[in-house]
Amino acid sequence: MRVKVCGITRLEDALLAEELGAYALGFVLAPGSKRRILPEAARRISEALGPFVVRVGVFRDQPPGEVLRLMERARLQVAQLHGEEPPEWALAVGRFFPVIKAFALEGPAKAAWADYPAWALLLDGKLPGSGKPYPREWAQPLLKTGKRVILAGGITPENLGEVLALRPYALDLASGVEAAPGVKDPEKLRALFARLRGL
Repeated sequence: MRVKVCGITRLEDALLAEELGAYALGFVLAPGSKRRILPEAARRISEALGPFVVRVGVFRDQPPGEVLRLMERARLQVAQLHGEEPPEWALAVGRFFPVIKAFALEGPAKAAWADYPAWALLLDGKLPGSGKPYPREWAQPLLKTGKRVILAGGITPENLGEVLALRPYALDLASGVEAAPGVKDPEKLRALFARLRGL
C-alpha cells in the first residue's frame, strides 16, 4: 500500500518517514494552514531525501501561476489541489506536474468527481487536517469508478484495517501520526507502518 505522509515541516520527520517506507511526502504551501512550510524550507528537506520518495506540494485555491512558481522554488514533483479549484486550473498545472485533486466529504462521494482532470483524487473529511474520520462507506461511489483514489481523514493504526479493506490506491496521513500540527510523533509513525506490514 502506498502511503503519503503529509504536513511535513521538519527534516527529522521526513527522514523517518522515508526510512519507514513512505511512498510520498506532502509539503503544505497553502496560506493559513497550521502545517504551512515556506518553499525554501521545503526545498531544503526535499534535497535531503533520496530519489525514490515523491515530493508533493499542497495548495488551496491558489492560481496556477502561483502554484507553478512555488513548485519550482520548493523543488516538488506533484501538485495537490485542496480547495475549490476549477478544472481549468488543474489543466494548467497539469501541463507541468501531475495533479491530485482533494475533495472534502460532507456525505457520500460523487461518482462524477472521477471526471475531474487529475491524475488521482483524494477524499478527506469535512475539516481537512482535523483528524476527524468520516464514514468510510462514503468513499465507495468514487472507488467504484476505477479512478485512482487516495483516502485521508483521521487514519490511525487502530482504524487502518477498515481503511485498507476499501482497497484504495493510497493512504494520506497527517494528524493521525502527529504530536502537534506539523510535528510527527515517531512512535505513531512506527506503529502505523508496523501495522501496515502486519496487515
